[in-house]
Amino acid sequence: MRQFLALPHRIYASDPAWIAPLDFMKREQMSPKNHFFEHARWRAWVACRNGQPVGRITAQIDAMHLQQHGDDTGYFGMLEAEDDPAVFAALFSAAEDWLRGEGMQRVRGPFNLHVNEEVGLLVEGFATPPYVLMGHARPWYGPAVEAQGYAGAKDLLAYHVRPDFEAPRVMERLAQRVSDRVVVRPVRRDKLLEDADIMLEIFNDAWQNNWGFVPLARADWAETVSTLSKLMPDDYIQIAEYDGEPVAFIVALPNLNEAARDLNGRLLPFGWAKLLWRLKVRHPKTARVPLMGVRQGFQHSRLGPTLAFMVIDAVRKALHARGVRDVEMGWILEDNDGMRNIIETIGGVAYKRYRVYQKEL
Repeated sequence: MRQFLALPHRIYASDPAWIAPLDFMKREQMSPKNHFFEHARWRAWVACRNGQPVGRITAQIDAMHLQQHGDDTGYFGMLEAEDDPAVFAALFSAAEDWLRGEGMQRVRGPFNLHVNEEVGLLVEGFATPPYVLMGHARPWYGPAVEAQGYAGAKDLLAYHVRPDFEAPRVMERLAQRVSDRVVVRPVRRDKLLEDADIMLEIFNDAWQNNWGFVPLARADWAETVSTLSKLMPDDYIQIAEYDGEPVAFIVALPNLNEAARDLNGRLLPFGWAKLLWRLKVRHPKTARVPLMGVRQGFQHSRLGPTLAFMVIDAVRKALHARGVRDVEMGWILEDNDGMRNIIETIGGVAYKRYRVYQKEL
């Protein structure tokens, strides 16, 4: 496991855009403490040449995915490898053999480790560093995966947005019309678990018809919200209520990668102090919006885009007040025309593309 976790440091040693993820977060992700493993079985492999690690991969079977879709599909993930077709062939052979032996008929990925974490392989946008909880890759990864018989199943986009955008007049007028019925508020620190349940319910309703959707598990989400609340201001999470009923939410994260860029993944001996000072005192100048949802009952009405705009605008003001200059919104499904239109209306520009691959076993 030490070799598995250390390998990216070698693969990206000469890549100025790569930012080492914090070692303790990756150890936690791969440990039994990860609630994902309560409903998933998995294996991991390291490829070695002359005793030197040169590649890695995982394979996962998520019972929640199978329950939701019933399609005998397993995942691959955590892919890293040198630019060598033999290494990719060996890695995928190991992962596919295991999935096939477990009864899977199809493999899809990369998911690191599941559809609600890091998703897709970076295929455009290599020159800029990844934001928090977004993947990075070497340019040879995509062609190497395709050479193993994989085809693109879905593309995902990351958008760059300036938080000082001017709200379109039509959106402002729509928001003004419902201002007596819609209240947008920050998360309540003293009722954190209650608000976590509210967001979980909205997410699982809002996203259930999206491609590849798997519900967020309550234990996973409660722990995530508890952890993130220690790192971010309350107003980085906004919840919209319509006639007192919670109907939409948005989450913005300080870009941890900006704060940790020079730590090389290590928090000892002084990394902890640097990281906390940068997050709590200096505040990162970049942020990411990884989650947003509007209940399905409103999505195909005029009120749906209005609610989306209102929570975006509320979190925008919170980010702008803390000096945030650049925001990433993503990932967004390439064929999600409604959300793409909203983001592009406020000046968002798609600047990275991630691809989910698939292969029949």
